[in-house]
Amino acid sequence: MHSPSAGRYDALVVGARCAGAATAMLLARAGLRVLVVDRAESGTDTLSTHALMRAGVLQLAKWGLLEGVIAAGTPAITHTHFDYGTHATTLAIRATAGVPALYAPRRTVLDALLLGKAAAAGADIALGVNVAGVHRDRHGRVCGVTGRDRQGAFHAYAPMVVGADGLRSTIAEAVGAPVTRRGRNAGAVWYAYVTGLANEGYRWFYRPGAAAGFIPTNGGATCVFAGMPAGLFGASRRKDHRQALADAFSRAAPNAVGELRAAVPAGPVRGWPGAPSLIRAAHGPGWALVGDAGYFKDPLGTHGITQALRDAQLLAESIVAGHGGSEPIETALARYEHIRDDLSADLFTATDDLASYDWNLGEAHRLLRRLSGAMSQELELLTSGCAATLRMA
Repeated sequence: MHSPSAGRYDALVVGARCAGAATAMLLARAGLRVLVVDRAESGTDTLSTHALMRAGVLQLAKWGLLEGVIAAGTPAITHTHFDYGTHATTLAIRATAGVPALYAPRRTVLDALLLGKAAAAGADIALGVNVAGVHRDRHGRVCGVTGRDRQGAFHAYAPMVVGADGLRSTIAEAVGAPVTRRGRNAGAVWYAYVTGLANEGYRWFYRPGAAAGFIPTNGGATCVFAGMPAGLFGASRRKDHRQALADAFSRAAPNAVGELRAAVPAGPVRGWPGAPSLIRAAHGPGWALVGDAGYFKDPLGTHGITQALRDAQLLAESIVAGHGGSEPIETALARYEHIRDDLSADLFTATDDLASYDWNLGEAHRLLRRLSGAMSQELELLTSGCAATLRMA
């Protein structure tokens, strides 16, 4: 990878995971001078269940990255199974142009692939950088970041700073990005990787107050997760974590407990206590937000990475348009925010309702159908290219 240069950049991306790396890659491919910084070192994992939906796979295919995902041993997902206890259904994933199947690459695979492609496109990469705040010019416009790296104080400058640094974004806090919409509910989750399970596609299980799933991924492993209302997590975490996962899984998928018991653990059990979904303002003078920094929703909606890749495309297009002078940057970024919020409205509401765990199985089925319908609309817009031409309300 390139080492950071001493020169000024056109864009500075804080966060080198999927949203930030994808944004940086697209900006660099468009000819912008880009610096990506992240506190983590290369190849580290992050808290994520990483199931891609159709729109996410489509983005990777459009960018020429899907072959790399497949070459890394990511198995094709050709079926999705929904189990509601009283009834179950299995849906075949129909192959379409750009989406031969669904995939769930480990974050160690996807993030590294995206960051490598960003570097190959010319972006400079600086890892091990803890960003603490932003620089502003005399007019108050954000023009860079400040922090520390292994050598000491770190400063970098650019007319556009992109915060792709997650739910608890340092950039969002530093610029005072307001929360424009906040969910009412939060779901907690336990998850772990195991081996020894057959790839039978995405398998989702729902029972009153509980959800669980199997997500086949790289290296013959399966990500096993179990969700619950956030209020139950405190008591759950006082147990042995593997037992906490097993107990939560058994509430949602009692008919699959035998499979989990027979599987071989392939790493530690990790937990997420939950947080309400939120949408922040997407831009301001000299800054923009992408990924969870700008729009976070409960992982039970299984749309987080897909949304991050979608918004990376929308944001990069807007920054390029403003940088090239085809329209004022403020106008371009306002369009990005409008499209992001328009595409996210139904997804946000349905996911928030699902995260309440206050539903019967019929209601859960209806919420999942709402999510599916919103994802289909999103895919149609991205496939047709209409997203870039949506009119402002």
